[in-house]
Amino acid sequence: MQNLLAWETIGFIFVIIFGTILHFLYNWTGNNRVIGMFSPINESVWEHLKMLFFPMLLFSIVEYFAVGKEYGNFITAKSLGILLGLLFIIVFFYTYAGMIGKNYLWLDILTFISGVLIAFRYSGGEISESSKSGTETGWEGLLFLAVLALSFFVFTFRPPHIGLFSAPASKKASK
Repeated sequence: MQNLLAWETIGFIFVIIFGTILHFLYNWTGNNRVIGMFSPINESVWEHLKMLFFPMLLFSIVEYFAVGKEYGNFITAKSLGILLGLLFIIVFFYTYAGMIGKNYLWLDILTFISGVLIAFRYSGGEISESSKSGTETGWEGLLFLAVLALSFFVFTFRPPHIGLFSAPASKKASK
């Protein structure tokens, strides 16, 4: 149990740092399209979800081989944690920006960190409450993660024409 807590804490820090690096990586690489599949290519909320999704997915794969195989619900818990973190970012951003009428960088950063915290708190809590060596395969979670990753790849370069995929109004005006 203590080992799992250490992994979750390291994962939380890793996702915040790597997610922050991803925010800038597309521009740093001269708008490399391959990098753009994994990092934000514009200021839309959808693109910024990559900052949580891909670092947490990567860390969860490593964590699975280190300690996750011991827990029967690891994949399902991580998948649901990622989903909750992403949903929090979407809901909180649109709620606060809608109420205030614009968005603020410091609040966007706090939203990202909170989404990562929610993702890890949920998944870590669910994993620690499960019995070790369960028989659950987590195929539903794997399918969800695969579909979400594919969605990021497709919608990066062919986004639907809805607000989630457009830069917020206050950020459009500043460019």
